[in-house]
Amino acid sequence: MSSKLFKGTPTYLLDSKLSEALHIARLLEKPLLLEGEPGTGKTKLAQEFAKKENRPLFEVPITSESKVSLLVSRFDEVQRLMDTQAAVANAQMKQAGIDMQIDTGGRKVDNLEEYVHLGPLAEAFSTPGSVLLLDEIDKAPRELPNNLLFLLSERRIVVPETQQTIACEPGNMPIIVITSNHEQDLPAPFIRRCIYMYIEFPPPERLREIVRMHHPGANKKIVSAAIEIFYQLRELDLTRKPSTSEILDWISYLVQTDVLDSKVVERLKGAQTLVKHRDDRELLRAIQEKGIEAATSRKTPNW
Repeated sequence: MSSKLFKGTPTYLLDSKLSEALHIARLLEKPLLLEGEPGTGKTKLAQEFAKKENRPLFEVPITSESKVSLLVSRFDEVQRLMDTQAAVANAQMKQAGIDMQIDTGGRKVDNLEEYVHLGPLAEAFSTPGSVLLLDEIDKAPRELPNNLLFLLSERRIVVPETQQTIACEPGNMPIIVITSNHEQDLPAPFIRRCIYMYIEFPPPERLREIVRMHHPGANKKIVSAAIEIFYQLRELDLTRKPSTSEILDWISYLVQTDVLDSKVVERLKGAQTLVKHRDDRELLRAIQEKGIEAATSRKTPNW
């Protein structure tokens, strides 16, 4: 295992503590569990690392319907049934002297392996040096992290339909990054077996560096005004706080529409990139009419 630290890319500014956490996870061959607000770069870490190191990336967006069994494999019952029916039809046509055969692609119905499609977890375990991203695991049913815990601890997967065992010897474990927005608590045993890192929301100076990376030619006065208003927005009683990715979208819009007046920025031109909940419409109107200084709370009088 290389001891080289990953220090980010030209489009991904990496905090030294996060770099160290990834390094520890790689050396110990344990999953790296990242928590933090949406838009703090959790998902990007795996994506940018895989891209920079030229490693295969298996990316899994976790949902409330996710199951460990689907991460391991999927058995194509429909294709096998169709091939079975085709085999019967071929035998009947041959017996009747009909010179025609239904093409089954060379598959043999008795060979179950031909109908097994490995899932991303099994694919990652089969690919040394790969990166597996399990994104937003906090959206999963409670049993998923518990079931996943066994597979990661044992470092082996058994494909249920064929009993094929895919094991990872020391040094061959995929780099596993798991993200969570903390919508629900994860099981304590699962967390104990991970390397853990909470990514703090970036302070203004660090956000300026991130913006410079993505928009190096942007007007400094406009960027400064946008960042100041962005943090003021985050301090208001918004139903959904804007994230890093959303201020990057906002500044991209301001740049592309040649906004050079900070007063235009203060009135939240292009607010659709930032304010994204119907319950915040009244607050947004107040900001655009009277300025953000007037919007100290939803209960500000005379709105």
